[in-house]
Amino acid sequence: DLNPTAAVNRPKANAGVFFRKQFNNYMSVRLSGEYALLGYSDQYSNNASQRRRNLSFNADVWEAAISFDFNFFMFQPGFEDFRFTPYVGVGVGAFSYDPYAYLGNQKYFLRPLGTEGQGSSAYPFSKTYNPIGVSVPLTLGVKYALSEQFNVFAELMYRFTNTDYLDDVSGNYAPDAFPNDANGNSSVGFLLQDRSYEWGVSSGIKGRQRGNSLQKDGYATAQIGISFNLSSYRCPTY
Repeated sequence: DLNPTAAVNRPKANAGVFFRKQFNNYMSVRLSGEYALLGYSDQYSNNASQRRRNLSFNADVWEAAISFDFNFFMFQPGFEDFRFTPYVGVGVGAFSYDPYAYLGNQKYFLRPLGTEGQGSSAYPFSKTYNPIGVSVPLTLGVKYALSEQFNVFAELMYRFTNTDYLDDVSGNYAPDAFPNDANGNSSVGFLLQDRSYEWGVSSGIKGRQRGNSLQKDGYATAQIGISFNLSSYRCPTY
C-alpha cells in the first residue's frame, strides 16, 4: 500500500542461506532461510495524494521456505558444456514480520498500537493482525559453475503473501480509537495512524480509505551469491 507502483528507488538489505537437493540434471528441491529489511515512505511517491498521506514503515522479515527449482539446461559442474543454466522455482514459506515507524527519532512498533482500530473497544470486530504470514515465492535466476565445487548465481524472487499488513496499512482511518490522555495530549497511536498533520492539515477522517484492502501485500528480493557442491557431479551411466 505504501509502494503500489513497485518502485525500486529505495532498496534495502537482504541475505539468505539455502540447501538444494538435486534429483537430476534439471529438477531440485531447495530449503532456504532468508532475512529482508522492508520499508518505504509516502514521501518517495510521485503521487500527490500519497505524499499527503505521509505514512512510512520498516519491517524485519524472517522467512523459512521450501521451493522446487527447474533448470532450463542440463547443469553438471565440472563439465565445460553444462556449466550454465537459467532456472525458475516456486515454493511456499512462512515468515515473521513486525512493522515499525519512527516518531521524534523514537522507534515504535505499529501492530500493538492498532493504527486502524485493531483491538480497540471502538472497533470490537477489528482484530490485531497475525505477525506470522504465509508466502509463495516465485524465483527466476541464472547460475554458473566456476568449478566442480563452486557456483555463482543471481536471482530475482517475488513473494505473494496472505497478509495486507506488511506495511501496517490496509483499511480505513480510525482516529476515534485513540482518545487523548488525562492531560489532553494525543497518544502515540493517534500521531502514527495519520501523519498528514505534518503537512499542516489532517486528512485522516474516520472511515476514509487509508489503504487498499482488496489486494494483499507482496515483496521482491534480488540476490547474487555463491554456492558449494557437497557432492561431486559424475559422468552419467552409459
